[in-house]
Amino acid sequence: MEFSAKAPKVLHCVERMHTNAIESWLARMFRHSLLRCRAVNWRFHVQFNEPGRLETTYPECAPLIIRSPCQLSDWGRFFLAFRHTCRTERFDVVHVHADLMSAPYAVAARSAGVRRIVVHVHNADESVLTPNRIKQSVLRPLARGACLAMADRIVGISNHTLDTFLAGRARRPGRDSVHYYGVDPAPFEKATADRARFCRACGLPDDALVLLFGGRLVPEKNPLFAVDVLDHLRRMEPRAIAVFAGAGSQEQDIIVRARELGVENSVRLLGWRTDLPEIMSCSDWFILPHPEYPVEGFGLALVEAQLAGLRTLLSCGVPDDPLLLTACFRHLPLSSGAEAWAIAAVELLENPAPSRAAALAALRRSPMNMDQALDGLLALHT
Repeated sequence: MEFSAKAPKVLHCVERMHTNAIESWLARMFRHSLLRCRAVNWRFHVQFNEPGRLETTYPECAPLIIRSPCQLSDWGRFFLAFRHTCRTERFDVVHVHADLMSAPYAVAARSAGVRRIVVHVHNADESVLTPNRIKQSVLRPLARGACLAMADRIVGISNHTLDTFLAGRARRPGRDSVHYYGVDPAPFEKATADRARFCRACGLPDDALVLLFGGRLVPEKNPLFAVDVLDHLRRMEPRAIAVFAGAGSQEQDIIVRARELGVENSVRLLGWRTDLPEIMSCSDWFILPHPEYPVEGFGLALVEAQLAGLRTLLSCGVPDDPLLLTACFRHLPLSSGAEAWAIAAVELLENPAPSRAAALAALRRSPMNMDQALDGLLALHT
Protein backbone atom coordinates (compact mmCIF):
# COMPACT_ATOMS: atom_id res chain seq x y z
CA MET A 1 0.00 0.00 0.00
CA GLU A 2 1.42 3.35 -1.05
CA PHE A 3 1.12 6.49 1.04
CA SER A 4 1.47 10.16 0.21
CA ALA A 5 4.77 11.64 1.29
CA LYS A 6 2.86 14.80 2.22
CA ALA A 7 0.68 13.09 4.80
CA PRO A 8 2.04 12.93 8.37
CA LYS A 9 3.00 9.47 9.52
CA VAL A 10 0.53 8.65 12.28
CA LEU A 11 0.53 5.81 14.82
CA HIS A 12 -2.88 5.06 16.34
CA CYS A 13 -2.52 3.22 19.68
CA VAL A 14 -5.44 0.89 20.43
CA GLU A 15 -6.12 -2.30 22.32
CA ARG A 16 -6.83 -4.73 19.48
CA MET A 17 -8.32 -4.53 15.99
CA HIS A 18 -11.37 -6.50 17.04
CA THR A 19 -14.98 -5.36 17.58
CA ASN A 20 -14.64 -2.50 20.07
CA ALA A 21 -16.24 0.79 19.11
CA ILE A 22 -12.92 2.66 18.96
CA GLU A 23 -11.19 0.28 16.57
CA SER A 24 -14.33 -0.13 14.44
CA TRP A 25 -14.58 3.65 14.08
CA LEU A 26 -10.90 4.00 13.12
CA ALA A 27 -11.17 1.23 10.54
CA ARG A 28 -14.31 2.83 9.14
CA MET A 29 -12.59 6.22 8.89
CA PHE A 30 -9.51 4.71 7.23
CA ARG A 31 -11.67 3.00 4.60
CA HIS A 32 -13.54 6.27 4.04
CA SER A 33 -10.26 8.11 3.52
CA LEU A 34 -9.34 5.60 0.79
CA LEU A 35 -12.75 5.94 -0.86
CA ARG A 36 -12.38 9.72 -0.83
CA CYS A 37 -8.76 9.52 -2.07
CA ARG A 38 -7.58 11.48 0.95
CA ALA A 39 -3.87 11.35 1.74
CA VAL A 40 -3.30 9.40 4.96
CA ASN A 41 -0.32 7.49 6.32
CA TRP A 42 -1.53 5.52 9.31
CA ARG A 43 -0.36 2.54 11.35
CA PHE A 44 -2.15 0.79 14.23
CA HIS A 45 -0.24 -0.27 17.34
CA VAL A 46 -2.05 -3.08 19.20
CA GLN A 47 -1.46 -4.73 22.54
CA PHE A 48 -2.29 -8.33 21.58
CA ASN A 49 -0.71 -10.82 19.20
CA GLU A 50 -4.03 -12.51 18.38
CA PRO A 51 -5.63 -11.21 15.17
CA GLY A 52 -8.90 -9.34 15.62
CA ARG A 53 -12.11 -9.64 13.63
CA LEU A 54 -11.60 -6.22 12.01
CA GLU A 55 -8.52 -7.53 10.24
CA THR A 56 -10.88 -9.65 8.15
CA THR A 57 -13.76 -7.20 7.72
CA TYR A 58 -11.33 -4.34 6.95
CA PRO A 59 -8.48 -6.16 5.17
CA GLU A 60 -6.97 -2.85 4.07
CA CYS A 61 -6.03 -2.26 7.73
CA ALA A 62 -4.36 -5.64 8.31
CA PRO A 63 -0.91 -4.82 6.80
CA LEU A 64 -0.76 -1.60 8.83
CA ILE A 65 -0.88 -3.27 12.24
CA ILE A 66 2.15 -3.21 14.51
CA ARG A 67 1.93 -5.85 17.22
CA SER A 68 3.81 -5.34 20.44
CA PRO A 69 6.48 -7.98 21.12
CA CYS A 70 5.63 -7.77 24.84
CA GLN A 71 2.45 -8.21 26.82
CA LEU A 72 0.99 -5.12 28.47
CA SER A 73 1.20 -6.95 31.82
CA ASP A 74 4.98 -6.54 31.52
CA TRP A 75 4.70 -2.75 31.65
CA GLY A 76 8.39 -1.89 31.58
CA ARG A 77 9.28 -3.98 28.54
CA PHE A 78 6.02 -3.09 26.77
CA PHE A 79 6.64 0.66 26.84
CA LEU A 80 10.36 0.33 26.15
CA ALA A 81 9.40 -1.62 23.02
CA PHE A 82 6.79 1.00 22.18
CA ARG A 83 9.37 3.79 22.58
CA HIS A 84 11.73 1.87 20.28
CA THR A 85 8.96 1.56 17.67
CA CYS A 86 8.25 5.29 17.79
CA ARG A 87 11.92 6.12 17.39
CA THR A 88 12.82 3.66 14.64
CA GLU A 89 9.64 4.22 12.59
CA ARG A 90 9.98 8.01 12.97
CA PHE A 91 6.30 8.76 13.43
CA ASP A 92 5.21 12.38 13.12
CA VAL A 93 2.14 11.85 15.30
CA VAL A 94 1.22 9.37 18.02
CA HIS A 95 -2.55 9.32 18.53
CA VAL A 96 -3.44 7.40 21.70
CA HIS A 97 -6.96 6.08 22.30
CA ALA A 98 -6.57 4.89 25.90
CA ASP A 99 -8.21 7.62 28.01
CA LEU A 100 -6.26 8.14 31.26
CA MET A 101 -4.04 5.20 30.39
CA SER A 102 -2.75 7.23 27.44
CA ALA A 103 -0.24 8.70 29.88
CA PRO A 104 2.55 6.09 29.58
CA TYR A 105 2.18 6.06 25.79
CA ALA A 106 2.51 9.85 25.74
CA VAL A 107 5.61 9.81 27.96
CA ALA A 108 7.27 7.09 25.88
CA ALA A 109 6.44 8.82 22.59
CA ARG A 110 7.70 12.21 23.78
CA SER A 111 10.97 10.66 25.00
CA ALA A 112 11.33 9.06 21.55
CA GLY A 113 11.16 12.49 19.91
CA VAL A 114 7.63 12.35 18.49
CA ARG A 115 6.67 15.93 17.60
CA ARG A 116 2.89 15.71 18.07
CA ILE A 117 0.90 13.66 20.58
CA VAL A 118 -2.90 13.40 20.60
CA VAL A 119 -4.71 11.91 23.60
CA HIS A 120 -8.20 10.78 22.61
CA VAL A 121 -10.74 10.21 25.40
CA HIS A 122 -13.52 7.77 24.55
CA ASN A 123 -14.95 6.97 27.98
CA ALA A 124 -15.76 8.87 31.15
CA ASP A 125 -15.13 5.98 33.55
CA GLU A 126 -11.53 7.14 34.20
CA SER A 127 -10.23 3.60 34.49
CA VAL A 128 -6.59 3.14 35.52
CA LEU A 129 -6.58 -0.66 35.29
CA THR A 130 -6.44 -1.46 38.99
CA PRO A 131 -9.26 -2.51 41.33
CA ASN A 132 -7.44 -1.04 44.34
CA ARG A 133 -9.15 2.23 45.32
CA ILE A 134 -6.06 3.65 47.00
CA LYS A 135 -3.98 3.04 43.88
CA GLN A 136 -6.77 4.55 41.77
CA SER A 137 -6.78 7.73 43.86
CA VAL A 138 -3.02 8.06 43.35
CA LEU A 139 -2.83 7.06 39.68
CA ARG A 140 -5.73 9.12 38.32
CA PRO A 141 -4.25 12.59 39.02
CA LEU A 142 -0.78 11.42 37.97
CA ALA A 143 -2.09 10.03 34.66
CA ARG A 144 -4.26 13.08 34.02
CA GLY A 145 -1.36 15.43 34.74
CA ALA A 146 0.96 13.51 32.41
CA CYS A 147 -1.61 13.61 29.60
CA LEU A 148 -2.22 17.33 30.02
CA ALA A 149 1.51 18.04 30.10
CA MET A 150 2.61 15.78 27.26
CA ALA A 151 -0.25 15.98 24.77
CA ASP A 152 -0.51 18.66 22.11
CA ARG A 153 -4.21 17.87 21.78
CA ILE A 154 -6.78 16.44 24.20
CA VAL A 155 -9.83 15.21 22.30
CA GLY A 156 -13.12 13.95 23.72
CA ILE A 157 -15.84 12.11 21.81
CA SER A 158 -18.54 14.20 23.53
CA ASN A 159 -18.74 17.34 25.63
CA HIS A 160 -19.29 15.35 28.82
CA THR A 161 -16.35 13.03 28.11
CA LEU A 162 -13.94 15.90 27.47
CA ASP A 163 -15.04 17.92 30.50
CA THR A 164 -14.82 14.86 32.75
CA PHE A 165 -11.25 14.28 31.62
CA LEU A 166 -10.29 17.91 32.15
CA ALA A 167 -11.70 17.65 35.69
CA GLY A 168 -12.75 21.29 36.07
CA ARG A 169 -9.97 22.82 34.00
CA ALA A 170 -11.01 25.28 31.32
CA ARG A 171 -10.68 24.09 27.75
CA ARG A 172 -7.59 25.47 26.05
CA PRO A 173 -8.52 26.95 22.64
CA GLY A 174 -6.85 25.02 19.85
CA ARG A 175 -5.78 22.21 22.18
CA ASP A 176 -8.86 20.74 23.87
CA SER A 177 -11.76 19.86 21.61
CA VAL A 178 -14.66 17.52 20.91
CA HIS A 179 -14.51 15.26 17.87
CA TYR A 180 -17.59 13.17 17.12
CA TYR A 181 -17.43 9.74 15.53
CA GLY A 182 -18.20 9.69 11.83
CA VAL A 183 -21.29 7.57 11.19
CA ASP A 184 -21.69 5.73 7.90
CA PRO A 185 -25.33 6.04 6.77
CA ALA A 186 -25.01 3.56 3.89
CA PRO A 187 -26.22 0.44 5.81
CA PHE A 188 -29.36 2.33 6.85
CA GLU A 189 -29.97 3.75 3.39
CA LYS A 190 -29.90 0.19 2.04
CA ALA A 191 -31.77 -1.50 4.91
CA THR A 192 -35.12 -3.03 4.01
CA ALA A 193 -37.77 -3.43 6.70
CA ASP A 194 -39.16 -6.89 5.92
CA ARG A 195 -41.00 -7.02 9.22
CA ALA A 196 -43.05 -10.14 8.48
CA ARG A 197 -39.93 -12.12 7.57
CA PHE A 198 -38.11 -10.91 10.69
CA CYS A 199 -41.02 -11.88 12.93
CA ARG A 200 -41.25 -15.34 11.38
CA ALA A 201 -37.50 -15.87 11.80
CA CYS A 202 -37.77 -14.96 15.49
CA GLY A 203 -40.95 -16.97 16.06
CA LEU A 204 -42.99 -13.83 16.74
CA PRO A 205 -46.53 -12.97 15.73
CA ASP A 206 -46.80 -10.64 12.74
CA ASP A 207 -48.27 -7.84 14.86
CA ALA A 208 -45.51 -7.93 17.50
CA LEU A 209 -44.21 -4.59 18.79
CA VAL A 210 -40.45 -4.90 19.20
CA LEU A 211 -38.48 -3.31 22.02
CA LEU A 212 -34.87 -3.63 20.85
CA PHE A 213 -31.75 -3.71 23.00
CA GLY A 214 -28.64 -3.68 20.80
CA GLY A 215 -25.16 -3.99 22.27
CA ARG A 216 -23.08 -5.93 24.75
CA LEU A 217 -25.10 -7.84 27.32
CA VAL A 218 -22.97 -6.81 30.28
CA PRO A 219 -23.69 -5.01 33.59
CA GLU A 220 -22.28 -1.70 32.34
CA LYS A 221 -25.01 -1.66 29.67
CA ASN A 222 -27.79 -2.68 32.11
CA PRO A 223 -29.77 -5.08 29.87
CA LEU A 224 -31.71 -6.57 32.81
CA PHE A 225 -33.57 -3.28 33.19
CA ALA A 226 -34.96 -3.78 29.68
CA VAL A 227 -36.55 -7.04 30.88
CA ASP A 228 -38.16 -5.16 33.78
CA VAL A 229 -39.52 -2.57 31.36
CA LEU A 230 -40.93 -5.32 29.13
CA ASP A 231 -42.77 -6.82 32.11
CA HIS A 232 -44.65 -3.54 32.69
CA LEU A 233 -44.99 -2.78 28.99
CA ARG A 234 -46.80 -6.04 28.28
CA ARG A 235 -49.43 -5.18 30.89
CA MET A 236 -50.27 -2.08 28.84
CA GLU A 237 -49.53 -3.47 25.38
CA PRO A 238 -49.67 -7.31 25.22
CA ARG A 239 -48.10 -7.33 21.73
CA ALA A 240 -44.76 -6.05 23.12
CA ILE A 241 -41.71 -8.28 22.69
CA ALA A 242 -38.09 -7.66 23.76
CA VAL A 243 -35.30 -8.54 21.35
CA PHE A 244 -31.64 -8.52 22.46
CA ALA A 245 -29.10 -8.25 19.63
CA GLY A 246 -25.73 -8.78 21.25
CA ALA A 247 -23.76 -11.09 23.49
CA GLY A 248 -22.09 -10.94 26.86
CA SER A 249 -21.85 -12.20 30.41
CA GLN A 250 -25.50 -11.49 31.26
CA GLU A 251 -27.17 -13.62 28.59
CA GLN A 252 -28.23 -16.25 31.09
CA ASP A 253 -29.20 -13.59 33.63
CA ILE A 254 -31.63 -12.13 31.09
CA ILE A 255 -33.29 -15.51 30.64
CA VAL A 256 -33.53 -16.03 34.39
CA ARG A 257 -35.02 -12.56 34.98
CA ALA A 258 -37.54 -13.07 32.17
CA ARG A 259 -38.54 -16.42 33.66
CA GLU A 260 -38.96 -14.88 37.12
CA LEU A 261 -41.24 -12.18 35.70
CA GLY A 262 -43.22 -14.58 33.54
CA VAL A 263 -42.21 -12.96 30.23
CA GLU A 264 -39.76 -15.62 29.05
CA ASN A 265 -41.85 -16.38 25.95
CA SER A 266 -41.70 -12.70 24.99
CA VAL A 267 -37.89 -12.41 24.99
CA ARG A 268 -35.56 -13.28 22.10
CA LEU A 269 -31.76 -13.37 22.34
CA LEU A 270 -30.24 -13.15 18.85
CA GLY A 271 -26.53 -13.07 19.72
CA TRP A 272 -24.07 -10.92 17.76
CA ARG A 273 -25.54 -9.89 14.43
CA THR A 274 -24.05 -8.28 11.36
CA ASP A 275 -27.48 -7.19 10.10
CA LEU A 276 -28.32 -4.75 12.90
CA PRO A 277 -29.60 -2.06 10.49
CA GLU A 278 -32.21 -4.52 9.19
CA ILE A 279 -33.15 -5.57 12.73
CA MET A 280 -33.50 -1.95 13.78
CA SER A 281 -35.66 -1.23 10.77
CA CYS A 282 -38.06 -3.98 11.89
CA SER A 283 -38.34 -2.69 15.47
CA ASP A 284 -40.51 -0.07 17.21
CA TRP A 285 -38.41 1.15 20.13
CA PHE A 286 -34.73 1.21 20.99
CA ILE A 287 -33.85 1.14 24.67
CA LEU A 288 -30.60 2.35 26.24
CA PRO A 289 -30.83 1.98 30.04
CA HIS A 290 -27.14 2.80 30.57
CA PRO A 291 -26.15 3.30 34.24
CA GLU A 292 -26.07 6.98 35.10
CA TYR A 293 -22.48 6.88 36.38
CA PRO A 294 -20.22 6.90 34.56
CA VAL A 295 -22.09 8.53 31.68
CA GLU A 296 -21.66 6.78 28.34
CA GLY A 297 -19.00 8.38 26.15
CA PHE A 298 -20.88 8.50 22.87
CA GLY A 299 -23.99 6.53 21.96
CA LEU A 300 -23.15 5.31 18.45
CA ALA A 301 -26.02 2.82 18.68
CA LEU A 302 -28.32 5.73 19.47
CA VAL A 303 -27.36 7.49 16.23
CA GLU A 304 -27.96 4.27 14.31
CA ALA A 305 -31.36 3.80 15.97
CA GLN A 306 -32.37 7.28 14.82
CA LEU A 307 -31.28 6.51 11.26
CA ALA A 308 -33.50 3.41 11.40
CA GLY A 309 -36.49 5.54 12.42
CA LEU A 310 -36.84 4.20 15.95
CA ARG A 311 -38.41 5.79 18.98
CA THR A 312 -35.80 5.74 21.75
CA LEU A 313 -35.90 5.32 25.52
CA LEU A 314 -32.77 6.71 27.16
CA SER A 315 -31.41 6.83 30.68
CA CYS A 316 -29.75 9.94 32.06
CA GLY A 317 -26.50 8.03 31.55
CA VAL A 318 -26.75 8.69 27.80
CA PRO A 319 -25.50 12.15 26.71
CA ASP A 320 -27.49 14.48 24.47
CA ASP A 321 -24.64 14.90 21.99
CA PRO A 322 -25.66 12.09 19.58
CA LEU A 323 -29.30 13.23 19.33
CA LEU A 324 -30.31 14.54 15.92
CA LEU A 325 -32.94 17.23 15.50
CA THR A 326 -35.32 14.56 14.19
CA ALA A 327 -35.07 12.37 17.30
CA CYS A 328 -38.21 10.98 18.92
CA PHE A 329 -37.06 10.11 22.43
CA ARG A 330 -37.64 10.21 26.15
CA HIS A 331 -34.87 10.75 28.69
CA LEU A 332 -35.71 9.17 32.05
CA PRO A 333 -33.75 8.52 35.25
CA LEU A 334 -33.41 4.88 36.15
CA SER A 335 -34.74 5.77 39.58
CA SER A 336 -38.15 6.52 38.05
CA GLY A 337 -38.57 2.76 37.72
CA ALA A 338 -39.40 0.33 34.93
CA GLU A 339 -43.11 1.17 34.99
CA ALA A 340 -42.43 4.83 34.15
CA TRP A 341 -40.26 3.69 31.26
CA ALA A 342 -43.04 1.44 30.00
CA ILE A 343 -45.53 4.32 30.17
CA ALA A 344 -43.10 6.49 28.20
CA ALA A 345 -42.81 3.74 25.56
CA VAL A 346 -46.58 3.62 25.13
CA GLU A 347 -46.73 7.42 24.88
CA LEU A 348 -44.02 7.42 22.21
CA LEU A 349 -45.99 4.85 20.26
CA GLU A 350 -48.86 7.32 19.99
CA ASN A 351 -46.68 9.47 17.73
CA PRO A 352 -45.81 8.60 14.12
CA ALA A 353 -42.51 6.79 13.69
CA PRO A 354 -39.64 9.21 13.00
CA SER A 355 -38.79 9.76 9.35
CA ARG A 356 -35.72 7.82 8.25
CA ALA A 357 -35.21 10.23 5.34
CA ALA A 358 -35.27 13.22 7.68
CA ALA A 359 -32.81 11.53 10.05
CA LEU A 360 -30.40 10.79 7.20
CA ALA A 361 -30.63 14.41 6.07
CA ALA A 362 -29.98 15.62 9.63
CA LEU A 363 -26.91 13.36 9.85
CA ARG A 364 -25.50 14.86 6.66
CA ARG A 365 -25.71 18.31 8.26
CA SER A 366 -24.16 17.21 11.56
CA PRO A 367 -20.53 16.83 12.74
CA MET A 368 -21.10 13.06 12.47
CA ASN A 369 -21.19 13.33 8.68
CA MET A 370 -18.38 11.07 7.43
CA ASP A 371 -16.67 13.71 5.28
CA GLN A 372 -16.80 16.35 8.01
CA ALA A 373 -15.63 13.86 10.63
CA LEU A 374 -12.71 12.78 8.43
CA ASP A 375 -11.67 16.40 7.89
CA GLY A 376 -11.71 16.98 11.63
CA LEU A 377 -9.75 13.82 12.37
CA LEU A 378 -7.03 14.61 9.87
CA ALA A 379 -6.81 18.19 11.18
CA LEU A 380 -5.78 16.80 14.58
CA HIS A 381 -2.56 15.54 12.98
CA THR A 382 -1.37 18.81 11.44
